[in-house]
Amino acid sequence: MEENKNKVFKALFVLIIILSVYFAVKTFGEFEKKGIVLQASEPATVSFSGHGEVFAVPDIANISLTLRKESKTAKEAQAAVAVKEKSVLDFLKSKNVDEKDIKTENASVYPKYDYVRTLCPESVSYDCGGKQVLTGYEASESITIKVRNVDDAGAIMQGLGDIGVSELNGPNYAIDKEDALKAEARKKAIDEAKEKAKVLAKDLGIKLGKIKNFNESGNYYPVMYGKGAMMDSAVSSAPAPAQLPKGENIISSDVTITYEIK
Repeated sequence: MEENKNKVFKALFVLIIILSVYFAVKTFGEFEKKGIVLQASEPATVSFSGHGEVFAVPDIANISLTLRKESKTAKEAQAAVAVKEKSVLDFLKSKNVDEKDIKTENASVYPKYDYVRTLCPESVSYDCGGKQVLTGYEASESITIKVRNVDDAGAIMQGLGDIGVSELNGPNYAIDKEDALKAEARKKAIDEAKEKAKVLAKDLGIKLGKIKNFNESGNYYPVMYGKGAMMDSAVSSAPAPAQLPKGENIISSDVTITYEIK
């Protein structure tokens, strides 16, 4: 009797296995019919970084300034700024700065107040409070200038100061059209990353598959001016405007390339 039970249990166990395999195959077939692909886990990957730099001499100088005037009325303050603006534009025109390279970034006018305290009648030393009193208006205008002849930047800065512009910033040297230089820096970075991948794959004895990911970041910054150039400008006794050293700018690219490992 016990022997017959064991035979029955074994037969049921075998039947369960057969049914499990049958339903698994059938389910997989249904997935294929519906376009569902069962994939294995993601393949292993390895990443390589590369850095590329391009040096270039700046071809533009950016200067910014603010004109500011106060008056009793808003209209008078704005008119005073307009007069100063005209003198700036006339000067820039005399220096062959194109109108398209002169841009108003911001213009504003706002009231100015003083806080006036009130003395109590009982005592000259006792403060009874105060109030805001309108004293006038201040108008301002901010302008940016792009100087394409960078050698004129020093003369333009000095000339603007001579006509009474007191809020001056610059010159900030830059490269006007840098897309080609960015592409060159990127190519150098990619070539360096690929060379690293080639060498390391050989050393590790692995084969690299397709690229899974690519990332890039870049920087743009000036190189410090040479000491000699700064000294020549500083010790010059000539009355002419200082020749401001523009140095070089660096355009860099940092890339990361991620490959599948076959």
